Amino acid sequence: MEIINEPKSESMNFNARLIFLIIALFLISCKASKKMGNSDTKLSKPVSQEVYDMIASLDKKFFDAYNTCDTSTLYNLLSEDLEFYHDLGGLSTSKFQIMEGLKNNICGKVTRVLEEGSIEVYPIKDYGAVQMGKHGFYNRAEKNKIKFAKFVHIWRIQDNQWQLTRVVSLH
Repeated sequence: MEIINEPKSESMNFNARLIFLIIALFLISCKASKKMGNSDTKLSKPVSQEVYDMIASLDKKFFDAYNTCDTSTLYNLLSEDLEFYHDLGGLSTSKFQIMEGLKNNICGKVTRVLEEGSIEVYPIKDYGAVQMGKHGFYNRAEKNKIKFAKFVHIWRIQDNQWQLTRVVSLH
């Protein structure tokens, strides 16, 4: 068996160029996907404009009530079988406890701000819709900057009434 040795400088040169090319392609694809991700969120067309408009109005109604402590509106928009998944706080399944938490920890203290153009809505056949977007919370006591984070809401329509059944809140 005969072994042919390439001059080291040529093979190292080729390897260095190959590694540089791979890194450059990776960086270009990351930048392109980041641009596409940002533009998709802001420019994507809703699957159903009617459902999108309904969920956007429900989002506004819910968080106007949240920001002004209108607990009766909040109560009516939350389903009895609500599941609230919070990346820092864990899972809450008691509508009563969630309402108590809102009254004791949120009312008059925290304001929710929706990132403009971030809402995406997708109908769920024979159930309702899923809403995704980015929002932030301003704590008046801490006078903190608003940091936007992703959220997912599952809305159910039953007897012509929409209610929030699942919430995933990320920070």
